[in-house]
Amino acid sequence: MKSRKINRTRRRVTIAGAAAASVVAGVALVPNWSAGAAVVDDPTVDAKTKATFQRLADAVFTDRTNALVDSRQGDRKKQRTHGFSGHVRMSSGTTSREDSALSQLGQRKKELAELGETYSQGSTTVTLDATNVKGRKAKVAVTETTTLTYAEARGSDPRTTGFQAHHELTFSADRRGNWQLTRIEATDEGDVAVNQTAKPAVETEAAKAATTTTPAAPKAATTYPAPANKKDFTASGLNYQAMATYAKKYWSNYNADYPDFNGQGAGGDCTNFVSQALKAGGWKHEPGYVYDYTKWFGNADIQSHSFVGVNEWSWYAQNSKRATSLANVYQMDVGDVLQVDFDRDGSKDHTMIVTSRSNGVPYLTYHSTNTYSRSVASVIASYPNASYYAYRT
Repeated sequence: MKSRKINRTRRRVTIAGAAAASVVAGVALVPNWSAGAAVVDDPTVDAKTKATFQRLADAVFTDRTNALVDSRQGDRKKQRTHGFSGHVRMSSGTTSREDSALSQLGQRKKELAELGETYSQGSTTVTLDATNVKGRKAKVAVTETTTLTYAEARGSDPRTTGFQAHHELTFSADRRGNWQLTRIEATDEGDVAVNQTAKPAVETEAAKAATTTTPAAPKAATTYPAPANKKDFTASGLNYQAMATYAKKYWSNYNADYPDFNGQGAGGDCTNFVSQALKAGGWKHEPGYVYDYTKWFGNADIQSHSFVGVNEWSWYAQNSKRATSLANVYQMDVGDVLQVDFDRDGSKDHTMIVTSRSNGVPYLTYHSTNTYSRSVASVIASYPNASYYAYRT
């Protein structure tokens, strides 16, 4: 709840009146809280407090990861956040929200298990990137790195999936200078990681229809298994394995030969990254004006909108015939592309590339949030109400 503001003139009159009354009564005017808890000046955040901020953040995201890991009955790990009290702790509101998030992640684990995906173990570490203190508020930027091990991996299956996610945590100090974690916010553009709860849809279908001059991709079904649609890896002359190799190499260590669009709005770096991978596998530049969606090019100095924009890439891919739409997301294979409209408002939000396929399940690698070998099933479990668009390249 926000504090109500008092008119400055009225506030001065009120204080003066109260002071005069106290003189008449022959008593000293003191704040009501002075007889209770001690009040400190605006607290500072020393190295020890920063380290505790980091440990609490690590506990929060480790608890979320553990909620997805399969464990035997009676062998569930105790929530690490329960070990914090005193100088740095969770607020009651944050505790309630995290309990709700863990419950949702437990349900997601069940849904994934029904699709044949379970995790045997998980590992989460958090690094503190920056701390900004203003008055009795501290904004803490952290990077979470998480790896999950696929329990049933065999043959050519990916053994692990993982991601790097960025968050901002808000801590508020009480009268004694003790800090409470009051807010946790993901700061990556695009999707959320598998151990985060999905953001709610904010609009309905057809809120922002694309212009009639651009090709509209048909939505793809998400049912498993999908009808057979085997990919011919030789017909196009492209090197799909090179696309996958590129994506796996640069999923977290960005290629300095291209700009990084994270933090610049409009979905971050996801489409730019997929375009780089397609280029590594043989897609050739089509030079022209940057805003012409029928052209496609990108390097360190200049990029077409179709190279870096989610919807512009879709328009280009269809118009150029370099990609065709697939009827079902589970038909995708190495080098194919998946796009998602999270809130189903008619404008696509995120682009990913398939870097492996096993037992009829494609695995995706992408930027914003930086992620490798995440199954299509996991994405759908996080966004069951989203619209999906699958492209064969």
